[in-house]
Amino acid sequence: MRKGILPYLTITLALIAISLNLRAQKRDVEVSKPAIKMHLNNDMLVRIAEIEVIPEYLEAYKEILKTGAETSVKLEPGVISIFPMFINEKPNQIRILEIYASKAAYESHLKTPHFLHYKTETLKMIKSLKLVDMTVLDKETMLEIFKKSQ
Repeated sequence: MRKGILPYLTITLALIAISLNLRAQKRDVEVSKPAIKMHLNNDMLVRIAEIEVIPEYLEAYKEILKTGAETSVKLEPGVISIFPMFINEKPNQIRILEIYASKAAYESHLKTPHFLHYKTETLKMIKSLKLVDMTVLDKETMLEIFKKSQ
């Protein structure tokens, strides 16, 4: 697979997973189309975190990450997605699709106890971290993905 297509494939797979997650959560919280549209039309912040975990810490890191991501999505209305994945051939290479309703939602997320726990507990586990800010190319299609989950 060409290197240039990986970010687009990653985002597409993550959006599908978000859609499935929204479908699973539908019985608990009804997500309205206007609410989703609002998130897509404002100053949404989208980023991909590229993380290399020191192999000896991989299992512990994955547990902390999973708990932190789940807590963030459940408790923070401005956190649309924290969707962690790993590269198949390199399981210590983690990618996280992060989508926040706004920059303010992201800044609020950074102050939460669960994020601070994640950050302090995993600091020694991470060999490298690169945050890649992204721009959505097609908000209309993104909205269609979210509609499918309802």
